[in-house]
Amino acid sequence: ESTRPGADPVDPEMELARVLPVVEGLVAHGIPVSIDTRRARVMRAAIEAGAVLVNDVSALSDDPDAITVVAETDVPVIVMHMQGQPRDMQDDPRYANVVEDVHDVLAARVDACVVAGIAPERVIVDPGFGFGKTEAHNYELLAGLAQFHGLGCPLAVGLSRKSFIGAVTGEAEPARRVSGSVAAALLAVSRGAQFVRVHDVA
Repeated sequence: ESTRPGADPVDPEMELARVLPVVEGLVAHGIPVSIDTRRARVMRAAIEAGAVLVNDVSALSDDPDAITVVAETDVPVIVMHMQGQPRDMQDDPRYANVVEDVHDVLAARVDACVVAGIAPERVIVDPGFGFGKTEAHNYELLAGLAQFHGLGCPLAVGLSRKSFIGAVTGEAEPARRVSGSVAAALLAVSRGAQFVRVHDVA
């Protein structure tokens, strides 16, 4: 399921048909696989097929069964902040203070995970760059990234090829934002990010 701005949701059956063969194929080659989904059924099937990490852009809140599925396993989970849904998240995102607001939402989701039986050391937080954020919000989050360490969880960021990098570099083509993506990743790592999601791995 695409979660880029403006994307429509995908039926879980379609999502399973798209991702499960890929998970199974990669696992068969000994490659660690993360399943990126908001659907409990897809999480469960992917974990059973060998996925070793769950990534949920809704922080386990869209599907009421998702948090239970993760709690019943030993896999780590990335809980990401998103204001709204992919279809409308970029329409008019607003915050009183983006760093504090995102921090508070993630803190509540970490608490919910612990209450559900997910050990805190299995929870990774992601402030959700580009997910219900303006360009200015993204820059503020990057500047205030160190504040998220107060949540007591490893920190993941997804900055690669994002439009706010194109805005500051003047590069309209996402695939040509490698230099800006590397710069943003290094800045995030210097502020303590432990996981960096990238397109251009090398």
